[in-house]
Amino acid sequence: MWLYNFGLALYAWVIRLISPRHEKARLWSEGRRDLFKRMGDTIDPRARIVWIHTASLGEFEQGRPIIERIRREHPEFKILLTFFSPSGYEIRKNYPEADYIFYLPIDTPHNARRFLEIAHPEIAVFVKYEFWLNLLAELRRRHIRTYIVSAIFRRNSIFFKPYGGMWRQALESFDTIFVQNNESRKLLSEIGFDNVVVAGDTRFDRVAEIAAAAKKIDLIERFRGEKRLFVAGSTWGPDEELLIRLMNDNPEIKFVIAPHEMDETRIARLLNETRGGGVRYTESTPHTAFGCRQLLVLDTVGLLSSVYGYATWSYIGGGFGVGIHNTLEAATFGLPLAFGPNYQKFKEARDLITLGAARSVSSYEELKQWFTPLRDNDEFLRKTGRIAKDYTVRHQGATELIVKELFRQ
Repeated sequence: MWLYNFGLALYAWVIRLISPRHEKARLWSEGRRDLFKRMGDTIDPRARIVWIHTASLGEFEQGRPIIERIRREHPEFKILLTFFSPSGYEIRKNYPEADYIFYLPIDTPHNARRFLEIAHPEIAVFVKYEFWLNLLAELRRRHIRTYIVSAIFRRNSIFFKPYGGMWRQALESFDTIFVQNNESRKLLSEIGFDNVVVAGDTRFDRVAEIAAAAKKIDLIERFRGEKRLFVAGSTWGPDEELLIRLMNDNPEIKFVIAPHEMDETRIARLLNETRGGGVRYTESTPHTAFGCRQLLVLDTVGLLSSVYGYATWSYIGGGFGVGIHNTLEAATFGLPLAFGPNYQKFKEARDLITLGAARSVSSYEELKQWFTPLRDNDEFLRKTGRIAKDYTVRHQGATELIVKELFRQ
């Protein structure tokens, strides 16, 4: 345990050291300054608290259906939401469905005790991962009901190693471990855990809510006009290399590309190398003439999930880097999907490929082979999209199961 505590102390020291020159590190440090005072000044000591912890934005989206269902069904509780990463906290720090939103303090024994004294949760929920050993030990010592949801366990993880005893002990803090698949349940049973429920992934519930609440975007409607629309979400440079060629080979089709990061060089390249002409969303107005523009660069946040509702096909970025981004936001609208080769960590991507609703591509030739029959055969297009939609519908329901268990006692 001393090595774990030393490693965290070293991590915090490095973050503070680089914070003057690194924006994310600066936010990480500043967000934790006077944290306990701010918590003490804000959190009502008489309130009944459900604490939800998410690492970052992706985990927040998995936890969001649970938060909002608790808000509707158990208004007697206040909701405390914590983040570890600035990329989650800075975007969702004003999220209206949580009563209190803070960074999670660095996981030292002292911080764990202080945090729980102020937060005094009746129920603690960790989303997907982040096994903070001191916090979990303190939750166990205080007999606070603790859960993990949408978790995935793999045989090569530390819990199943001979030297993973400290991490296996941390799992004993959870009253129930809600996992996404049977493989995780079987692995946990091998090391003696039978308090495991295969609930699935709450993201399926979340994307269903997103689709039901999709915004009407007049500008996208005008841009698409009477043509068909191809939407590429969360793209990176290697994805855009392929998409530029696809656009130039299909001048009759409109494209919306939403870069994962607003890199001005890459945006300029998209606009300059698209022979059909392009325009940025943020520079468009109700008077912009879209008829002669083939590409719209979605250089803003918060709209992509609704834009998928206007699409005929979709491409998900990130697959030429560390891994693809969210495929379910597009699949829930019944769109055929393509993405790069690095998708193996994502069960839903593997499932969609197996079902025939998605294709992994490693080159422009493969992208073209996927796209051409979907472009030219309307029946094949409808069938493929229906498979994607049906897959997302079949896997809904995790949120209801989890919330019932949280409040069963």
